[in-house]
Amino acid sequence: MIGQTISHYRITSQLGQGGMGIVYEAEDTNLGRHVALRFLTPAMENDANLLQRFQREARAASALNHPNICTIHGIEQHDSQHFIVMELLDGESLGDRIRRGSIDLETVLTLGVQLADALESAHSKGIVHRDLKPANIFITSRGQAKILDFGVAKIDGRAATDNNSMVATVRRDQLTSAGQTIGTIAYMSPEQARGEITDARTDLFSLGTVLYQMATGFLPFQGDTSAMIFDAILNREPPPPQQLNVSLPPEFGRIIGQALEKDRDLRFQSATDLKTGLKRLKRDLDSSSRQAAADSGTGSRRAASTDHSIAVLYFENLSGMKEDEYLRDGITEDITTELSKIKNLKTFSRAMVLTYRDKSVTAGQIGKELGASYVLTGSLRRAGARLRINAQLVDAATDFPLWSERYDREMADVFEVQDEIAQKIAAALRITLSPQEQQALSAKPTENLQAYDLYLRGRNYARRVGRQDLQFALQMYENAVALDPDFTLAHAGLGKVCAEYYYHFERKQQWIDRAISATQKASARGHDAPEIQCAEAWVMFAEGRYDATVEKLRAALKRDPDLDGGYYLLGRALFSAGRYQEVVDMAEEAMAHAGENYNTTIPIHNSLGALGKTDALKNYLHRELAMYEEQVKKVPEDARVRVLLAGDYAIQGRFEEAKREAEMAMILRPDDSMILYNVACAFCAMNNAPDALNAIRKAWESGYRDAIWTRQDPDLALLHGEPEFERLYPPPAGAASSS
Repeated sequence: MIGQTISHYRITSQLGQGGMGIVYEAEDTNLGRHVALRFLTPAMENDANLLQRFQREARAASALNHPNICTIHGIEQHDSQHFIVMELLDGESLGDRIRRGSIDLETVLTLGVQLADALESAHSKGIVHRDLKPANIFITSRGQAKILDFGVAKIDGRAATDNNSMVATVRRDQLTSAGQTIGTIAYMSPEQARGEITDARTDLFSLGTVLYQMATGFLPFQGDTSAMIFDAILNREPPPPQQLNVSLPPEFGRIIGQALEKDRDLRFQSATDLKTGLKRLKRDLDSSSRQAAADSGTGSRRAASTDHSIAVLYFENLSGMKEDEYLRDGITEDITTELSKIKNLKTFSRAMVLTYRDKSVTAGQIGKELGASYVLTGSLRRAGARLRINAQLVDAATDFPLWSERYDREMADVFEVQDEIAQKIAAALRITLSPQEQQALSAKPTENLQAYDLYLRGRNYARRVGRQDLQFALQMYENAVALDPDFTLAHAGLGKVCAEYYYHFERKQQWIDRAISATQKASARGHDAPEIQCAEAWVMFAEGRYDATVEKLRAALKRDPDLDGGYYLLGRALFSAGRYQEVVDMAEEAMAHAGENYNTTIPIHNSLGALGKTDALKNYLHRELAMYEEQVKKVPEDARVRVLLAGDYAIQGRFEEAKREAEMAMILRPDDSMILYNVACAFCAMNNAPDALNAIRKAWESGYRDAIWTRQDPDLALLHGEPEFERLYPPPAGAASSS
């Protein structure tokens, strides 16, 4: 529908698709504003019950005027199409935010108060939401919560006396009655699970569930099946939130405990009561923080002034060219690396700031969510051989800019610009640089700008692992070292890619020899940069020396936790060595530094499966999916991430989506052994042994020969005992064959 004009709305883009239709961004040509339009799908248009629910949502929400409820401008019909006109929001769903991990308590309380206030307003008008969950809560770029989707709301005619026309349209329990379960299972109240009549206290139980998940990163009621989740909601008490997040105060646990009371007569009796409890706790914590700061004295305040932390946000690519994304990312990451060389300045990992890339956020928001004292923002535009960079350092506490500069230089000056930005930031924060820090900041990776450009391109493609991607990365690195034979990082990249190519695609000694030669050139002048150690570790891994790989990588990651691909290879080596629990133990640390390297998820996923941690794997799957889906949006041609997405969809029983992604991956990379391997995993998840066996055979024929990894991969357990599988990937000598 993009480009069409419906009534007086010109549709500009699709925002999303869910159970109740498709949402588009549109321009209201009458009023000159942008809005969101939610359309029913054609199939739903013909379903009278769904149409009635769709209309009920609009009428329920339109009766509410509250800053924390998404505004409904109207419900309209054009020809045979019904649609709701809604406020256009900028930000992300709470579900997306939770997938990145637990949220700090101050933010939980702030959002909790807003949500309780919104429910208080809805309940006062006799409207019960009945499907409150993170997917139906939006967090704007200004940190404001908005409740969405009143599609299963219930309207109590006795309370809605000020809106009789609405009550006449949708009477109490007209569309649902006792005996039906309404809402999303994991967030249901006990009365919903039993199919009983619901009231406002149902929403308070659901809000308690959401707050618990926000603060701990886990759902209070879990299970592998709907029946198990229902049983947990009805009969089991969740772990106290402090048990999962030791930083939470006991009073927070008490509030959540009362919100999650199974007997609704013992639960909070109104949203006002819950809001009051949250506000009181927030006030007490704020008071304690102020008192602690006052008690610390002048000396402590003086010491605190030297405690600097900075979040470097990805610069905005003003050229608008996808071609320049690798350059924008590379320069931003290199500025972060430069700043990390300053001892008295803490820098946040690339993974922690990645989520804010290309989003409209304030320094204050970053400071609150990450705990950063300062935020570096900027933009980049390349025009031929010239580069324009704007950079600004902002105090997160005041949103006041401390320093800003515009650089309009030749591309050849990019290293001087990076060095100058780091120097100016140190000066703005009154950090005195040591001679060693000065020297480290002035060091250049290469004197040849073209070689540097090729290196950034190669690094970008190497992250995708596929055969053609590695071949392209190899070509970039080879050209870079041809231009500058002393370019250490390019030699290290070359060695790493050759070892990966040997391991994944072609078991010929020439690849190992080339890898060893490249890593030796990288370290020839006494260099031992973490990137070189990672390349050397890849050679060890390709040769099957897993324990040595682990030792080498842990030393490298200790020096640079953001080492590109470091945690991915460490996870692979530990998994191949059968050290599954160690992979799980480092999972959070690995994901905190993963950035866009979605490969980091693979050994963690497999280790959880190998250990039989079904619930943990189910929860982890959501994080994987979010990462994979984001990469597909950014790089639709990335075949590897598509096939990984296919495997996760298959595990969730979403077979049609799994087949679609697997087929697309095969079209993009038909002879890639890594794609074929993961297609086999997806078919196993669909319990399709014949097609899985066919795919794993083709993977073997295309060069993938790692029997140890393949036999230990829990995603391929279905094939154990199949004669052809046992022949292609035999167990190690002396080990019994799986069956």
